[in-house]
Amino acid sequence: MSNTKTAFRAALIAGVSLLATAGVASAQTAPPASPDEAAARIAALEAQLSALQQQVADLKAATAASFKDVRTVQSATTVSIAGAKPTIASGDGAYSATLHGVMQLDAAQYYQDKGLPAVLGNARDLNNGTNFRRARLGVDGKFAKNFDYSILLDFGGAGTDGAGQLQELYVQYNYAPFKIRVGAYAPNLGLEDAASTNGSLFPERPSSAEAARGLAGADRRIALQGQVVQERWILSGAVTGAKAGDGQTFDEQIGYLGRFAFIPLKGYDWLVHAGVNASVVATPAQSTALTGAYAVTIQDRPELRVDGQQLVTTGAIDAKGARHYGLELAAQKQNFLIQSEYFDYKIDRRNPAAGVSDPKFKGWYVEGGWVLTGEARRYNANNFAFDAPAINNPFDPKAHKWGAWELAGRYSVLDLNHHENATLAGDRVRGGEQTIWTVGLNWFPNSVTKFSVDYLDVDVDRQDPAGGLLPLSQSYQAVNFRSQFAF
Repeated sequence: MSNTKTAFRAALIAGVSLLATAGVASAQTAPPASPDEAAARIAALEAQLSALQQQVADLKAATAASFKDVRTVQSATTVSIAGAKPTIASGDGAYSATLHGVMQLDAAQYYQDKGLPAVLGNARDLNNGTNFRRARLGVDGKFAKNFDYSILLDFGGAGTDGAGQLQELYVQYNYAPFKIRVGAYAPNLGLEDAASTNGSLFPERPSSAEAARGLAGADRRIALQGQVVQERWILSGAVTGAKAGDGQTFDEQIGYLGRFAFIPLKGYDWLVHAGVNASVVATPAQSTALTGAYAVTIQDRPELRVDGQQLVTTGAIDAKGARHYGLELAAQKQNFLIQSEYFDYKIDRRNPAAGVSDPKFKGWYVEGGWVLTGEARRYNANNFAFDAPAINNPFDPKAHKWGAWELAGRYSVLDLNHHENATLAGDRVRGGEQTIWTVGLNWFPNSVTKFSVDYLDVDVDRQDPAGGLLPLSQSYQAVNFRSQFAF
């Protein structure tokens, strides 16, 4: 503002000088004026000078008012609602708080054989009923311009509703293109792991992805993560510990994980995604006192949580470490998406007996979606994963608008067997092999609500871990209906 004043004053002085010079020059070339003419000229010059002074005063007043209005706008607090999310923010955008809420209510019916024997571990009577899979309340936002934060509580659960637990609590510093986050959250680990569960193709992630993220990542993991995000690639790495809210151990787990994903090919309405991810449990949690036991378990529920039973599991293996490697591949063309991941797992035994090997396992899935109403699933450039489709015609029967409709299909495999037929009992791991076919129909009436119905065909092939003939294998079908409200 001071520069503006200085410039204007200089222009004014120059203008007055020019007028005076012109007057002098005119006086030198013109014949001598009479006293009356000289007085008239002086009066005219004084009038012009007075007018210029008034213009300067008006300009100063207008400039001061303008700067005052800008300061007022910048200091004002704004309240807005976008996508059903209430937000309070400072006028300069340096501070904000956005409220979040998620309700995911599942209702499932299982179709099992009635003649299954009462054997521990075979889940002979899965629960037909309902479950609040997620019931979350939270707030996130920013402070001091470059810092983000999130606070999230969850009252839902797997099979039973919870009493409430800390789901997410972190602070993140942003210095483009770098991001550093510390707290309790789900570190960026894979294509399915990074995607929001609010817009996912199916009610649950594939079991192979859940098994991978459960080693050193997953929800509520206490972690320090660094991340670089560019237009065509993302690189992230994290050091992780225990999960927030878990029971106290004698020594907590220490792990590391990383992910690199990129877009090798991209066009106007299509793209190809590729990536790799990995995690290492460098020090498993010590689960007993000084004698020491460091159990590592790989397991998952059969991609539905109305019943919380886990039908495939390695059981607790005393280990000095564990790891997984993962590969990502996806392609999107307009309203069609297909994606897949492959995972390789290994547990390093602690003090194994002679002839006992370190067990290895594998899992993979392929899934796809076709949005019948023409919208495309959004590719999230912040985490390099796919979100729910944009809604071109939010549900409004009077206007003959019906939201977005999507068909989805998935085939997933999780194989937790290792030398299952070995003669040496200590070497074999009979965790079981689980394969699941799933088809679903998703309806997005608008950007806040979602309804889905899914049919699952589950096959579990598992031998008795103790070496006997207990029947742990079974096949069953399930139908699940989900109602969701998320903002």
